[in-house]
Amino acid sequence: MSTVNLTKNQTLVLDVLTRSEGPLSAYTILDKLRDHGFRAPLQVYRALEKLLEFGLVHRLESLNSFVACAHREHACCSHGTVAFAICESCGQVSEFHDHVIDDQLNSWTRGKGFKPSKTTIEIRGLCAACNI
Repeated sequence: MSTVNLTKNQTLVLDVLTRSEGPLSAYTILDKLRDHGFRAPLQVYRALEKLLEFGLVHRLESLNSFVACAHREHACCSHGTVAFAICESCGQVSEFHDHVIDDQLNSWTRGKGFKPSKTTIEIRGLCAACNI
């Protein structure tokens, strides 16, 4: 991944997500950054929009929240399908990529003449620690 020059706000938002134990909503990010001059949700959403574009963060649709990309060094936006296992008990989110699934989805979309713009898989359940 080529080096991306982030603005101050983008850097602050990415830092909050990187240090977080789990996914965060935009409003939670805003609350964590108020001491850094953030006053409006729009500041957070603008930063998140660019971070999503750069592939540095992901939006978890089912939770309406965001996580830092676990594979930033590999340009996450370039490896196709992004998948997440989300624990419904403790909130842990594990990001993973599976080439077999990616190949099957690509084969299906090609066969149907469908051109996907984004593919995200969210698996909800219990992580190993909570599934005892």
